[in-house]
Amino acid sequence: MGRILSRTTYGLVIAIITLLVSCQASNDGWITDAHATFYGDIHGNDTMYGACGYQNLFKQGYGLETAALSTALFNNGATCGACYEIQCINSPNCKPKAGTIKITATNFCPPNYTKTVDIWCNPPQKHFDLSEVMFLKIAEYKAGVVPVQFRRVPCVKQGGLKFLIQGSRYWTLVLVFNVAGAGDVANMKIKGTNSNWMQMSRNWGQNWLSPVDVTGQNLSFEVTTSDGKTVQAIHVVAHNWQFGQTFESGVNF
Repeated sequence: MGRILSRTTYGLVIAIITLLVSCQASNDGWITDAHATFYGDIHGNDTMYGACGYQNLFKQGYGLETAALSTALFNNGATCGACYEIQCINSPNCKPKAGTIKITATNFCPPNYTKTVDIWCNPPQKHFDLSEVMFLKIAEYKAGVVPVQFRRVPCVKQGGLKFLIQGSRYWTLVLVFNVAGAGDVANMKIKGTNSNWMQMSRNWGQNWLSPVDVTGQNLSFEVTTSDGKTVQAIHVVAHNWQFGQTFESGVNF
């Protein structure tokens, strides 16, 4: 026969359970073992475009609300386009009542195995290299590096999915950007006027490759984000398109 708890013990157990549930709920997806630094200057000089394939962060809608991710977060480019909420914690250099910032992952912060200090982007560390203007929203300039907590959040973008078409008549490389929702694209397909849906492969970052000649055809794209949601941008590209052009669809997540 099991023991009968006294009212005092029973009340204590309930209080502990309530506290644990409360703590779990208040965590709300936050991950605390991370740090942040900054690059460039307050005007965005030296802004890094690089490893995701985005060619102009301002013209493509990302601006300075961006970050380069360490190896542990970058996932070989698969995380490009994902959005994060970040908050400075546990440092006297955190700005009081600064709240949080929201950024889009647009680049890679590479590891440096030749150094023994300031190796924030080396595995397995979770690290965000922010633009200076975003860093200064949450921390003092003199800090240089601060501990932060972060969580994934939905991306909010204006307008539809956008596609920059590059390559040659023998292969087509498509950069997909301005992706709302999960933000990071996990799969893409392409369809020409004269073809069925064809699988594309991630070339690097958010550049997706098709080895098939699709010149002179209307083009449609099927885009799937990391959360499994899929949309189709039908005939978003007219048949007389040229390499180097960007096209905006009427759909987004």
